[in-house]
Amino acid sequence: MGFNRGPQEPIPEAETAIWTCTNDSCSGWMRDAFSFDSQPTCPLCHSEMKKETKMLPVID
Repeated sequence: MGFNRGPQEPIPEAETAIWTCTNDSCSGWMRDAFSFDSQPTCPLCHSEMKKETKMLPVID
């Protein structure tokens, strides 16, 4: 059961660099800041990844 605690503040978002999987049947992606490799492979299907940007919540 959920209780309404009033309006919540909007979560700030920013355009963030990410790596996305190049395999069409895989939806894997990761933030660039969380990658240890300069050219990572997908942790789900082990395919190559390409760099893109995405609007994501800000993490401090």
